[in-house]
Amino acid sequence: MDTPTNTSADSGSSEEEARGGRWFGPSPVKRPAAGGSDPQAPDRIPGRPVTPIRPVGNGAGRSRTDAATPAPRTGTPEPPEERAPEPAAGVTAPLEDTSDAALLRRTMAEIEPIADQVTSHFYALLFVRHPGLRDLFPAAMDTQRDRLFKALLTAATHVDDPAALTAYLSHLGRGHRKYGTRPEHYPAVGECLIGALSRYAQRNWGPRAEAAWVAAYTAISQIMIDAAAKDELRAPAWWQAEVVAHEMRTPDVAVVTVRPDQPYPFLAGQYASLETPWWPRVWRHYSFASAPRSDGLLSFHVKAVPAGWVSNALVRRAGRGDVIRLGAPAGSMTVDHGTDNGLLCLGGGTGIAPIRALVEDVARHGRRRSVQVFYGARRDHDLYDLDTMLRLEKTHPWLSVRSVVDDGPVGGPGAGLPEAVSRHGPWHTYDAYLSGPPGMIRQGVDTLVGIGMSTNRIRHDSIEELVGARH
Repeated sequence: MDTPTNTSADSGSSEEEARGGRWFGPSPVKRPAAGGSDPQAPDRIPGRPVTPIRPVGNGAGRSRTDAATPAPRTGTPEPPEERAPEPAAGVTAPLEDTSDAALLRRTMAEIEPIADQVTSHFYALLFVRHPGLRDLFPAAMDTQRDRLFKALLTAATHVDDPAALTAYLSHLGRGHRKYGTRPEHYPAVGECLIGALSRYAQRNWGPRAEAAWVAAYTAISQIMIDAAAKDELRAPAWWQAEVVAHEMRTPDVAVVTVRPDQPYPFLAGQYASLETPWWPRVWRHYSFASAPRSDGLLSFHVKAVPAGWVSNALVRRAGRGDVIRLGAPAGSMTVDHGTDNGLLCLGGGTGIAPIRALVEDVARHGRRRSVQVFYGARRDHDLYDLDTMLRLEKTHPWLSVRSVVDDGPVGGPGAGLPEAVSRHGPWHTYDAYLSGPPGMIRQGVDTLVGIGMSTNRIRHDSIEELVGARH
């Protein structure tokens, strides 16, 4: 599953909360009638309700508290049932939270140490019971397994923020269109998910937990289906794009420029998922390296990394005339043109690409806002786009560009940027934009928060997605 770009402290809008409601709370989810729409979701597209999944599992549906008679099992015998110690005289035992949200969190906490086994079992169930779905997934499933667990963990740990969850799940629903996901696929996925959880979360599993997960997954599915259906009315699932230029900037960094087969609307600072013809169904995210252009061309800065399927294909194999696929644009690391705040931009390695796009975006809007760019790399020759940034600095007096070189094997590209930023400032009138390696972004956020910048003024690519995008 995909993960969107977010600010460091996302907060959903009231409109999103009205659409999603407290669907992850203890109340049962209200389902629309067949062929109709949910009156509490005014923007739902009629006739597209998800088919409720069947409660499945190991047949026992038991836990220590809600199973009076254990179901018979074969194989390894059950360990002796543990009993909680009796409270001391005069001491009241704390009440356990039995809400649906608490059950979801406890389930995820139980399976987190064995997430690989759980997700592997889930996909084994899915492909055995529903072999036709295998073609929707890439040949190698390692990254996909990680994304599934991260998506579940995100849902379970943010159950009390329905607005943010609705925004997150809507993004997933739109993004899954490029995989060929259809509404009829969701019940099969839910059935196998419940089966995997019931096998590996036995300490917390039982009828209550199963009912909570069935209701939660049904609601999750409906939000994703609705978002995909709305997106289908305005945009294709993907765009075909022909490579029109391929420029090597360093031995392992290329600037790839493509021409989409139809208009491709996006904002400076956003990113797109790319699929190459050499690795079908393997998508990776890359930021746009410029603001929208009048000729409609799109440019990406790509660094080939060891064992990186898509990155190596784009750097080593792609050439003029090759055709790749583009997913829909995504990300919220965009400029708010309704404020006079300055922009503090940290770009490490190829993370300078969206920073350059932001600078172009500010220039086109014609407002003299201060833009301070810190461009970091491990060595001097890795500052492959410094000349371009310096030319922009000469053209725009409101722009300042500083280069930061780590000059060592420790830390990675841009690891010294946070320290450099802390030596300058003050930054209390600036909004921060960070793009680069995950370690740089984590250090950068910590540094900015440490010097007093509010987290809602710090924007960056999702850390989880950055890890996957490097391949």
